[in-house]
Amino acid sequence: MAYGSLIKLARIPVVLTSTLLALTNDLPMPLTEETGIASIYAYTGELTANGEWALPWALTAAHRTLPFGTLVRVIDDISDRAVVVRINDRGPFIDGRIIDLTPAGAAALGFDGLTHVTLEVLGKAS
Repeated sequence: MAYGSLIKLARIPVVLTSTLLALTNDLPMPLTEETGIASIYAYTGELTANGEWALPWALTAAHRTLPFGTLVRVIDDISDRAVVVRINDRGPFIDGRIIDLTPAGAAALGFDGLTHVTLEVLGKAS
C-alpha cells in the first residue's frame, strides 16, 4: 500500500484526535522530557517489537528505550500541536531521531516528513 493511501486511511480516526488533543491538558505533568527529531514510521504490515500489528491509523510510536505501554505527549515545536501516543515498538534507528510516529500521529501534528518535537513522558497506559 502506498504511503499516500496510508495517510488517507489515517484521516478516518484523526477526527478522534481532536478529542485527544483537547484531553492532553488534563493529563498529569510529564515525568521526563526529551527533544529531537520525529519521523513517520514506515509500515509494511509487520508486527511491532511488542507483538502488536503495525497499524498506520493507531496513535502508537517507536522509541529506543521507553517501556512498552508508556504514554508520551509529543509536541511539535514548530506548530505547537500535540498528540498522545503509546509506545509499542523500538526505533528509530537513524542517528538524531528520537521517535517514529504512525501516519495518524504525524497527521495529528500536521507534518509529513520530519519535525522537531518535545516528548513528555506521562506514565504507563492502564
